[in-house]
Amino acid sequence: MTGSGRGVLFPERLPSFQRLPAPAAVRDLVRWFWIPEWDLPPGTTSRQEVVAYPASNLVVEEDLVGLAGPTTRRTHRDLVGTGWAVGALLRPAAVAALVEDPASVRDAYRRLDLPDLHAVVSEAMQAADRGSRHEEAVKAFSAWLRTRVPDLTDEARLANSLSDLIEGDRKVLHPADAAARLGVSTRTVQRLAKRYVGLPPSAMIRRRRLQEAAERIR
Repeated sequence: MTGSGRGVLFPERLPSFQRLPAPAAVRDLVRWFWIPEWDLPPGTTSRQEVVAYPASNLVVEEDLVGLAGPTTRRTHRDLVGTGWAVGALLRPAAVAALVEDPASVRDAYRRLDLPDLHAVVSEAMQAADRGSRHEEAVKAFSAWLRTRVPDLTDEARLANSLSDLIEGDRKVLHPADAAARLGVSTRTVQRLAKRYVGLPPSAMIRRRRLQEAAERIR
């Protein structure tokens, strides 16, 4: 298990849910992996409400692969029946390799035609032992991502640094603060956020502050 519960508004409503660390080979592409599994009685619904990170998630479900773009509002999903998902909270460097314009999937969930990724993760999730299938699913997902994004540019690494700074430093309250810390212009910060995140840097900062406020209230 890794990561905090920041972003999850009502953790007691979660089904079986794990956050697993990204293997070393993809730590520049994935912040962490998350795997929910659920088996709910007939007629029962479990609503999951989230103030998501200012980032995109690549998600493998039983019947599809989807890209959940960055959000500007609270989101929810109603779980019913039986199911699972394996998601990767993507770092900015990975996003640019999957979608040309991240802003085009803002507040959206786009189905992707990635049968090879779906096949290897689905196969891993068929293992009887939960711990084993989670580890194997993350391993398969990571191998696919490393093939899709073999090398990072200096710009992509800078975009990762921008995201880490905004999400991790409460003293960053304005895009100019991030620019000063990174030693670049405010225009560069705005360009990086647009190309690799799909949100303005000011929106990324607001999302972090909303998550912090929700965590304190909870």
